[in-house]
Amino acid sequence: MNKAHPFTKLYYFLVLIVLLTLVRPATSARGQASTPSDDEVNQIASQLYCPICDNQPLDVCPLEACRAWRELIREQLAEGWTEGEIKAYFVAQYGERVLGEPPPSGLNWVLYLVPPLVILGGLVLLLSKMKRPPRPATGLEPDAEGRYLQRVERDLENLE
Repeated sequence: MNKAHPFTKLYYFLVLIVLLTLVRPATSARGQASTPSDDEVNQIASQLYCPICDNQPLDVCPLEACRAWRELIREQLAEGWTEGEIKAYFVAQYGERVLGEPPPSGLNWVLYLVPPLVILGGLVLLLSKMKRPPRPATGLEPDAEGRYLQRVERDLENLE
């Protein structure tokens, strides 16, 4: 019978530990996302508005609070958050007023439907006016206009 050397199990155990320590840093390095660029952060920040300032997008707001929110967006992106998740976080914290455009739900649908309907209605009205033949400026028939002018001239002669 072949007996295994007593250090063989220890040898395999040490090799396993060395391999695991070499593999683990490589996998954790792959799992970490790179630091998001300013463009990636500003792409999302431009769609969010400062809850403190009036009509000031986060990407251009000079307040220290907005700088901190941009850093928060950078951290969330580094952690793997999606654009929708980041927007949902800011809406949960500060309300829908932080969104650059209102979400298409509830009465907000009116904001999305009315402008195209007004433009379409204007085009229909414009086209219907362009297709009609022009009406006479006076609203009278040409023969009736001549009779009217003769009558005015007679009335003016009678006044003298």
